[in-house]
Amino acid sequence: MNPFKSMGIGVLYRKEFADHLRSRRFSIILFLIVVIGLSSIYSAGYGIREAVSQENNDFAFLRLFTTSGGSLPSFVSFISFLGPLIGLSLGFDIMNSERARGTLGRLLAQPIYRDTVINGKFLAGVGILSLMIISLGLGVGGLGIIMIGIPPTFEEIMRILIFIILTVIYISLWFAVSLLFSLLFRQAATSALAGIALWLFLSIFVGLLAGLIADGLYPVDDQSTFEVAFENQKVKQYLNRISPSKLYDEAIVTILNPGVRTLGPVFTSQLEGAIPGVLPLSQSMLLIWPHIVTMIAMTMICFAISYIYFMKQEIR
Repeated sequence: MNPFKSMGIGVLYRKEFADHLRSRRFSIILFLIVVIGLSSIYSAGYGIREAVSQENNDFAFLRLFTTSGGSLPSFVSFISFLGPLIGLSLGFDIMNSERARGTLGRLLAQPIYRDTVINGKFLAGVGILSLMIISLGLGVGGLGIIMIGIPPTFEEIMRILIFIILTVIYISLWFAVSLLFSLLFRQAATSALAGIALWLFLSIFVGLLAGLIADGLYPVDDQSTFEVAFENQKVKQYLNRISPSKLYDEAIVTILNPGVRTLGPVFTSQLEGAIPGVLPLSQSMLLIWPHIVTMIAMTMICFAISYIYFMKQEIR
């Protein structure tokens, strides 16, 4: 790599990273997810502490993340819901605000490569998201140890680490989407609405459409055979996996609940002779590996489209 180009990315990365840290938007988002996240963990900790006192302490630390307490949903449910909003809110005006203020032209007039600008902004956004999620994970882990009084095992630590990495990938995907919309639309409000509309469509309406298509291809009624119902559920699940939220939910449930042994419908004959138990970490990773690859591919595709569009865009 050209050393001058590498130096330019480093300077722009530090500048964008510092801008995110000093922004009120980052402070508000961080405060929101910390308060909600720690509240869900604190609420779930009471029920888990009672279960631990009854000598049911298998993977008790992981249950902090997946157990809902009282009227509050689980921690992973909050992250699945708030993750897209965090990514979209950090990037919906990252490029069009520069154009509106007239600073993008002055920035490109400096002796730096054009692709350095978009690379630095994207890397800075992923960096600030990583800092946010890692800090939240450490805070949740510390509170969990205080609540239940049991330190995590090595396998639990590895599963939580994978959970943090998956969360960073998931939110980075939505950040890449917001970066693309900030290039396609000149108005920040338009790009924000487009991102929210896409999030609502993929999170809510994809499930509804999947059900309609599956029922149209394989209608299920009182006279339907088991094979028809099986195909109906399989088509519905495949179509639901178009949504990143569905991929993330399945991956997180599998990695934080070692008892999950399959992610799709199975025949009763396939369960005969199966020994009840939990899966080791390597087998859980094999189950969710397609989900991880798909989310990374989605992120790279969104960034590649943004990169090509920005490089060909005329900026005066």
